[in-house]
Amino acid sequence: MAATNPVVQTYIPEQLSAGDFPVVTDAVTIGLNQTLKVGSVLGKDAAGDYVLSLAAAEDTSKVPTVICAEAITTTDAKAVGIVRLTGEVLGSQLDIGTGHTLDSVKAALRPLSIFVR
Repeated sequence: MAATNPVVQTYIPEQLSAGDFPVVTDAVTIGLNQTLKVGSVLGKDAAGDYVLSLAAAEDTSKVPTVICAEAITTTDAKAVGIVRLTGEVLGSQLDIGTGHTLDSVKAALRPLSIFVR
């Protein structure tokens, strides 16, 4: 008897991890009007919500603090999303906001125990 399993056939493994440093995740509030991918580099805005970190932002969200661990889109309402607080990630898999570079993101995240490889 031939068995089929469509879940296995469509499974795409997560490609963000880059090593065995412990990964710690948390649930946080994602701000309005965000379309985030796994690997989006986020900062925390003045309201305490997480948004894509843009170097030209005029609030604290310009400082990268966490990595988005799941794709999430917010439009009319904020939503809860999962982020990585620690771990090793592949730089090639990061979605970096305007004005940031891989080097600037590495430097900001390193003291927070997020290691970009």
